[in-house]
Amino acid sequence: MANKTVLLLGLGMQGTAALHDLVQYEDIDWIQVVDNRHDLKDFLTRYPADRVTALDLNLADTAAVERAMTAVDLIVEALPAPFAVPMGSAAASVGVPLVCSTCYVDPRESEPTRVRMLQEAANNIDHQARECGVAILTEFGMDPGIDLVLGARACNELDEVHEFRSYGAGIPDPRAASNPLRYKFSWSAMGVMQAYVRPASIITDGRLVQITGHDIFAPENLHELDLPELGTILECYPNGDAMRYAKQFGLNGKLHEMGRFTCRLPGHCAFWWIVARSGFLDDQPIRVGDSTVAPLQFTAAVLQAQNQFHYREDEQDIALVRVDVRGLKDGKKRRVVYQLLDRRDLATGLTAMQRTVGFMLSMGAHLILTGRLQRSGLLTALDVPYDAVVEGLARHGMRITRQVS
Repeated sequence: MANKTVLLLGLGMQGTAALHDLVQYEDIDWIQVVDNRHDLKDFLTRYPADRVTALDLNLADTAAVERAMTAVDLIVEALPAPFAVPMGSAAASVGVPLVCSTCYVDPRESEPTRVRMLQEAANNIDHQARECGVAILTEFGMDPGIDLVLGARACNELDEVHEFRSYGAGIPDPRAASNPLRYKFSWSAMGVMQAYVRPASIITDGRLVQITGHDIFAPENLHELDLPELGTILECYPNGDAMRYAKQFGLNGKLHEMGRFTCRLPGHCAFWWIVARSGFLDDQPIRVGDSTVAPLQFTAAVLQAQNQFHYREDEQDIALVRVDVRGLKDGKKRRVVYQLLDRRDLATGLTAMQRTVGFMLSMGAHLILTGRLQRSGLLTALDVPYDAVVEGLARHGMRITRQVS
């Protein structure tokens, strides 16, 4: 193929990893990077000046954004979540493919009007992208992303799916879990705090169970996962909407159990169960002297400011994606487990969370640019061939394991 050009929106943790990988592709000729970080131009000097350049772009200026998009062959969007739908809409309207890790209709969103607006926006993006014949590839990161690819693969190996459990984790290597929480941030503290009070749902005994945001860490909602390869038991708490994922995988009424879970090192959930019930994760501002502050914002700021909750250069984090699917194959019971474990690359400094999200973004971009993914419209990781994902991850030493019993 002729050499291609890419517009990278966002150079945070995801974008940094995506850029690191994009420049490895010799058939990508030029990458423009947009970010408001003060050291952007200095940061980019580590790359060849004729291949990677900074672009000053006001993302609130729709006309300017669309002009920048039409000047390239593909957009990689690695911005904070509020930018996802506007950037997707702009790309679809000008007919340029885009890749992001965001879910346009967040399964954790519960406000009906907001859900309806997001769904309408997603439908419009899908319609415009199909008309232009381009792909808007979403949910193509670690979680969602790799979990969807592995889940679909496992479900396809069974005639009937009775139980489906999906696990995701971004945790310190046990040797790096050196603070009272046994946890360090591999993404924003505020993002973690907000995730700790989002409602979830699971299917148990064939019925849907709704769990409020302040109850996700309740003891009755937890279970343990024993992974010998980690040398520790993990605590698992519900995260996300089980019904949405059941629909994504096309699972029928024979489903008895369904859950999507996040994993942490032992003791973590008990602490946050107390914190949540004590009001430290509430988002309604309270007055403190002459100021007002939301408890959640305060809690995030306190943790974010402390070095003990951040990784040192010589410490590793672990990213885990695991799907455990059980049901029938040819009338016999079968269990299929797919799993990916990754650790920080100390040579590049990229964390496991950066690698599993950022490298997926760059992989998706390359699949589209090389014509290996030719579908159009609003797509997700479920539209990408399993073998292509396995091959792309293997480039970085990430191996997916499979167990059948």
